[in-house]
Amino acid sequence: MRILFVGDVVGSPGRNMVDEYLPKLKKTYKPTITIINGENAASGKGITEKIYKGFMDAGAQAVTLGNHSFDKKDIFEFIDRAKSLVRPANYPEGVPGKGYTFVKINQIEVAVVNLMGRTFLPAIDCPFRKIDEILEEIMERTPYIFVDFHAEATSEKQAMGWYLDGRVTAVVGTHTHVQTADERILPDGTAYITDVGMTGPYDGILGVEKEVIIQRFLTSLPARFEVTQGREQLNGVIIDVDPKTGLAKSIQRILINDDHPFFHL
Repeated sequence: MRILFVGDVVGSPGRNMVDEYLPKLKKTYKPTITIINGENAASGKGITEKIYKGFMDAGAQAVTLGNHSFDKKDIFEFIDRAKSLVRPANYPEGVPGKGYTFVKINQIEVAVVNLMGRTFLPAIDCPFRKIDEILEEIMERTPYIFVDFHAEATSEKQAMGWYLDGRVTAVVGTHTHVQTADERILPDGTAYITDVGMTGPYDGILGVEKEVIIQRFLTSLPARFEVTQGREQLNGVIIDVDPKTGLAKSIQRILINDDHPFFHL
């Protein structure tokens, strides 16, 4: 069992990288399942049905979201029928969509869970208590459990990794758009990385035009964020899973940009 996860896709540059490199990554690594975080895929905030379907057509089996899940009005029209689209599970009761889904590959089921942190983000329900609540049902169906924890604070992400160590296959962090170099297998077998990084502009600041962000720091005035055009990057991870236990055997970062070219087999 092998999981390929592509970190936060930002705007059209990120979608371009998915279109160009996902077939090459699948050919090289031959993943059992491919998951994409698409919460910034539509102009840097939110997702549309067309983009969601584009990811599925490109070879993803599930798409996760985050704090920008509902930034595009279009999502209210399709999220409840998008069976492979997962928004944070710890949104309050009554919010459209679902917080986890099961993807069946041959005779194997993989649970894909999305959670959102609360530190420096909207104060929604507790992600720790929510995962406890849903894990019992998930574990009755499959030992393969992938968790995308969309959070700002490094400490909250690390806490979730340790909290779920030995109970899930992987806890991967998203949201901060900068890939961290702390990928590891925790002592009880859960793959962990604080942030997978982003897929999109390479020369902006977190995917946004750098001049706009610099001016905001200089003046403290609000500014309209625009997705940077130009050079592009793709960040992701590959996770190998023990088929007997559902726990991870290895985790490897993927970084593709002009300074780290991709040479596929």
